[in-house]
This record gives sequence, structure tokens and C-alpha cells, in this order.
Amino acid sequence: MSTGLAYAGGLRVVPEGNRFQEQPDVPGASLRRTKAGKTSFDAKYEKVRNLLASDGKLIGKIKSTARAYGIDPIHMVGAIVGEHTYNVDAYDRLQSYYVKAAAYAGDNFRFGYEDETVAEFVARPEFSKCAAKKSSYALWSCREGVWNSKFRGKAVGGTSFPNNRFSAVFFQPFFAGQTFGLGQINPLTALMLTDMVSRVSGYDRLDDKDAAGVYKAIMDPDQSLAYMAASIRQSIDAYKSIAGVDISGNPGITATLYNIGNPDQRAAAFAAKSSDGSAQWPEENYYGWLVNAKLAELKALL
Repeated sequence: MSTGLAYAGGLRVVPEGNRFQEQPDVPGASLRRTKAGKTSFDAKYEKVRNLLASDGKLIGKIKSTARAYGIDPIHMVGAIVGEHTYNVDAYDRLQSYYVKAAAYAGDNFRFGYEDETVAEFVARPEFSKCAAKKSSYALWSCREGVWNSKFRGKAVGGTSFPNNRFSAVFFQPFFAGQTFGLGQINPLTALMLTDMVSRVSGYDRLDDKDAAGVYKAIMDPDQSLAYMAASIRQSIDAYKSIAGVDISGNPGITATLYNIGNPDQRAAAFAAKSSDGSAQWPEENYYGWLVNAKLAELKALL
């Protein structure tokens, strides 16, 4: 485990590899999901690795998308492997993801909580400070912050709101915590990243009033890859600008952030720990640890 300092362009460069000698504990929900599927993490890892190894078209799309967003394609491979090892089971063929996406195209559903749509909810006065935000990322990050500070786990105006994430309460018409498609993007993340994806990849901007359109984007493998790359780009940029560290050479860290989200807040928290000497480098979780542990094998896929 290297801890030697390295600098590039004034940034501290996060060393390769894992900070932890042994894999951090896997959450109980992931264990239960895998047990219910009568499979194992090893079997799921091998299945998604084999999908990637046997699908040159998919690898080609990963490489071209990564180039467009200025990231190494290994970060995208790591995110796909992590999601399909710990969160869902991979399909055997990429075509299956297209078929699954098509099944959602005509569904009529909305984003909301009880009788209030998310559009109505964010029109409340508590969200007025977010109106001036220029980008989709800043806008929805602001709204998520207001949710956490003003509504989460509280009773407001006669309505009791769950003590749960904004994305789980307002953006999951099927069941809380569900993500979809090859990239396993959640709808709120897609709405945050829609400006970047529209600018770089040319896809239509998403609208929270069109839930079916959001699901179509995150279910479609081509668009899902764009949102995956945008998410990784956002994490790398956040750690550079907020914490002064370059995480682009450590796929386990970018995979960890892909898994847990909120890179801006996590970069700020790391910066605070770094400045007081309580943390030298960002640390991988169980998901990122696997990516770094299997890195040579995953790089061979490219």
C-alpha cells in the first residue's frame, strides 16, 4: 500500500491500489439480494466479466464514451463490474438490456410522494434559493440539500416525510432504492447530469415531469453509458476542485463514489479530514476494493 506523495499540476495524486489490506464489509442488503438469487458474489463477478469479455461491441462503446468524457475506460468497466457483482445480476447479452429498456417505453408513471409530484414539491418556498442555479447538477444538488435539511424525517405542513434519501422518496415509482439498466443509474442522478450528457453526447435533456423519458434514458444501454461516464467525470472533477486531489488513477475510488454518490459532499468531507491530518487519501469501500483487487484482470478486457 503506497502512501508516497505525488503531485501533478499542483494536485496530490492518489496512489494506485487499495488502502485496506482486506475487503471492507459488504452491506447486509447486498448479501441478502445475492442469497435470494441463489448465487454468490464470485459467480456474479464472473458473469459480468464474461459478458464484457465476449462483447467487443460493448467494449468499443465503453471506449468511445470514455474518450468523449475524458476519462480512462477502466473507470466505466469498474463501475459496471461493481454494480453487477453487488447490486444486480448481469444479463448474458447486451441485447437483453435493449429489450428490457423497450419494455418501459410506454409505461405511464410519475415522480412524486403520495399525492404531490416532485415538480409541485420543489415549487415550495423552501426551495426558492435553488431557482438561481444555472446547471442541472447545481439545481438538483441544491434541491437534494433542501430535502435533507428541511423535510427528511420531519413533518411539514401536515405531511410527515420519510427519513430517507430524496431519490428513494420521490424518484422511485416501483420501489425505493431501485436503479436500472447497464449503468444502474438512479433517476435523480440522471436529472443532475443531464446538462453534461446533453452537451457532450447530444442526447435530449431530461425533465422531471417526464418520468418515462428519464427511465428510457437510464434503461437504454447507449445513454446509460453516457450517464455513467458523466457521473465518473463529475467525481473526478469534484475531488480536484474541492479537495485538491487527483483520483483519476485509482478506479477503486471512482467506483466507490459511483456506488455511494454525492461526490461534492464527500470531497469536502475528505478535504476537511486531510487538512486536520486525520486522513491522507480517500478510501475505497467494499465495492471499490474489488475493482482495485481485480484491476489487472479488468484492464485485460480493454
